[in-house]
Amino acid sequence: MIDFDSSLVAQTAQIGLFILTLSMALVLYRIVRGPKNADRIIALDLLSILVVALVALYGIFSENAVFLDVVFAYALVAFLGTASFARYLERSAKKHRKDSLPPKKGGTHD
Repeated sequence: MIDFDSSLVAQTAQIGLFILTLSMALVLYRIVRGPKNADRIIALDLLSILVVALVALYGIFSENAVFLDVVFAYALVAFLGTASFARYLERSAKKHRKDSLPPKKGGTHD
């Protein structure tokens, strides 16, 4: 096993935590501003990836392996949530297109 200098690992983890927190703030801005629902869903998925990275990095920083279980569970829930949002968006777009089609002319039946 490689023995890392604990101060180097701690400094690197702190820099990583700062960068991830800054990235989360920028993603939250995109969630609020949009402009479309698809942009918001993608930003929400990115936010969940950043949360997974943040928790994993914090687990490394605190030297606690329990956080890895949390990372796996949250990653699975985040993926299912993103897939559900995307399916909802697809269904609502299909319904909107179907409702906006003009009625067919002519009543001929074969």
